[in-house]
Amino acid sequence: MTDFAIAAIPREENGRRASRRLRRTGMVPAVLYGDNKAAMGLSIEARLLRKLLADERAYTHVITLEFPKGKETALIRDLQMHPYKEEVLHMDFMRVHAGETVRLHVPIHFLHENTCVGIKAGGVLHRALTDVEVEAPVDRLPEAIEVDIANLEKGESLHLSQISLPTGVILIPLQHEDDKEIVSIHSPRTGAEAEETPEAAE
Repeated sequence: MTDFAIAAIPREENGRRASRRLRRTGMVPAVLYGDNKAAMGLSIEARLLRKLLADERAYTHVITLEFPKGKETALIRDLQMHPYKEEVLHMDFMRVHAGETVRLHVPIHFLHENTCVGIKAGGVLHRALTDVEVEAPVDRLPEAIEVDIANLEKGESLHLSQISLPTGVILIPLQHEDDKEIVSIHSPRTGAEAEETPEAAE
């Protein structure tokens, strides 16, 4: 159920001061919750965390948190980044177990952009969505939703209802009858059109 693992240490101290002290030692404060168990404070070595998060798949895969005594399996639910540094300030993990169905945002990957009919005809690609919320068993969570745009022509668009999904995966927006546009190919704006836009707005 998991291809990712990282060492974690339980922590007893909470609060901003405790978190700042922890970060000065090269550790990142985090919390583990869910599965009808008490929330648990923990800390993870920043160096190991950077290595883990460098792989995009970690955000949609089950991660084994390896404690000095025992293990927990979890998903990344949230992370707080430093305002201007590439540093993680805090993380939230949610416990999961085999067979459980969960909801998670996964990235959208566009395939065959280089051979897309509309782009080769001079169109401009507009990505309306970069990720989408899905529901699936934890062992079937997709790393990404792949959208093939090879045959998309200029003036055309694709919506959520038009894409193929792995078995067991449900798109949450469609459950609410929200058939969002994913991608479209527009004609490039000419200089004249760009100049007319402000006047039209007035």
